[in-house]
Amino acid sequence: MNPSHAIPADQRPGTLPEAQVVPRGDRRHSGLSRGQNQRFVSDPDYVRLPRSTSEVVGAVTRAVAERRRLTVRSGGHCYENFVDNPEVRAIVDMTEMRTIAHDPTRGAVMVQAGATLGEVYYALFRRWGVTLPGGSCYTVGIGGHVSGAGYGQMGRLQGLIVDHLQAIEVVTVGRDGRARPIVASRDPADPHHDLWWAHTGGGGGSFGVSTRYWFRSPDAVGNHPSQFLPAPPSDVWICTVTWDWADFDRESYGRLLDNYGRWHELNSDPASPYAGLFARLELTTRPNGSFSMIVQMDATRPDSRQLLERFIAAVNDGVQAFGTVGQLRRLPWLHATGWPGLWMSNPTDRYKYKSSYQRRAFSPGQVDGFWRVLSGTSYDNPGWVVSIASYGGRINTVSPTATATPHRDSVLKLLWGTAWTDAADDQRHLGFLSEFYQAVHAHTGGVPVPNEVTDGCFINYADVDISDPAQNTSGAAWHDLYWKQNYPRLQQVKARYDPNNVFRHAQSVRPAGS
Repeated sequence: MNPSHAIPADQRPGTLPEAQVVPRGDRRHSGLSRGQNQRFVSDPDYVRLPRSTSEVVGAVTRAVAERRRLTVRSGGHCYENFVDNPEVRAIVDMTEMRTIAHDPTRGAVMVQAGATLGEVYYALFRRWGVTLPGGSCYTVGIGGHVSGAGYGQMGRLQGLIVDHLQAIEVVTVGRDGRARPIVASRDPADPHHDLWWAHTGGGGGSFGVSTRYWFRSPDAVGNHPSQFLPAPPSDVWICTVTWDWADFDRESYGRLLDNYGRWHELNSDPASPYAGLFARLELTTRPNGSFSMIVQMDATRPDSRQLLERFIAAVNDGVQAFGTVGQLRRLPWLHATGWPGLWMSNPTDRYKYKSSYQRRAFSPGQVDGFWRVLSGTSYDNPGWVVSIASYGGRINTVSPTATATPHRDSVLKLLWGTAWTDAADDQRHLGFLSEFYQAVHAHTGGVPVPNEVTDGCFINYADVDISDPAQNTSGAAWHDLYWKQNYPRLQQVKARYDPNNVFRHAQSVRPAGS
């Protein structure tokens, strides 16, 4: 930020609405100064808790005037220290802004950025019988989830959450140092259309403070909220499939991975009868004793149970030991959104996550990496998993440049992670995860370089390791793994709306020309 910019008289501290402040020394300070990941601790001078857009403008104005490093928190699930950073002096915490309401002026549903996914699902369904295809973790905040193009178990049927984003309100800071709210929409004629576009996968913390989102599907007709967004299925099937590690050798393990990947290659068309199926194959290390797969299937099709059983049989085809099916139940969709099998969130853990996309089934080299590392016995942490999620379907009907998220022809999305509690064990857990990730991507420089098989990384699973030349020897820049051909346009948006780089972190978008 350039300290030479004078703050306009009407925006000097004291002239704008003041958000509630939690200063150092307040009993709430330690709890509000960190998010979910106990690895990262910040000690800001204060935390602001705005209740309105005008209070956000006031909070940003004060931080800029006082030349305090500023960050923003929505749900607190950031995987790196982008918010909780020792250099941060002021945090704007959006959790007091969580209104969900019908906006008849825009013909859309308005959601404030501090609302959580669980609150959104319950409000949309109970009031109007509709939903948004967001993630499975109830406590994730909408603010960061949307800006990073969040996905979930309804994605193959309904697309990404940003595919239903009509408009967004963002508090930005111009070259003059002035904070101002801007509403940007998906209308190409909107002079701020590019700012909307940047929030459809550009990630949080780069352009300003997201305060409100408006949702309406592009093909929606009618004036009632029940017509604005997709309806979820009334009921779904859920189940788990569990395999014993002791039953696997290299050939059988490879067959299982190949079956899972190739099934998704063959069944990712949006018109597929399996569009309503979502699965996660949860791989563990051998000392855990077993590994599993969780499945959810739209139960409104008359043949839904048969389709589910055929999918499980296809994954097990030719595998030495058939997986054990458990917890097979038909549930109302709303109840299934709270199924612990689909999500976990422990704010007492230390953790590290990584990501990757697969355009195709795993290559033989990748399978070798999985087997070589996971079949070993040196790492026995029960909090470790590689979660291989279903992708594709309607997600892949959108152009890779229509939104800022470019990954529009992948069939699998992977979350690589480990969680623990003792800081003394940090290096052990971080080292194992890094070595394993590099082993699976050894043929492409340790990272999932976009090619015919892999397709880069997911910004909402932020991972600073891909910026490290010791861990990324591919020659591909970290921002190209996240955004590929869309990065230059994101840089132009950054230069226009945050030219002083007020909103920044280790992997924020850099202004064009910087």
